Amino acid sequence: MGAWFRWRGEELALSIRLQPRAARDEVMGAQGDRLKVRVSAPPVEGAANERLMRLLAREFGVPRSRVSLLTGARGRDKRVAVRRPLRHPAWLR
Repeated sequence: MGAWFRWRGEELALSIRLQPRAARDEVMGAQGDRLKVRVSAPPVEGAANERLMRLLAREFGVPRSRVSLLTGARGRDKRVAVRRPLRHPAWLR
């Protein structure tokens, strides 16, 4: 099991290192104890956080409403929860 994710019942908690203003939105994979994710949105008025939530919702096959930011609203290091993911992306295995 990766140090960057943890199951809590039906909820998956992820530790993420976010890189805003990237060329494209993508999950890079594990980097130490965090999952590195790049998003094209700037870190202004929550745009990068929202892009992250939408990317994770798409990756896990769930509605955006089932992805929530637990900590890190203003920093690059974040904790995110995904409730009842419908699929498990290859980078999670």
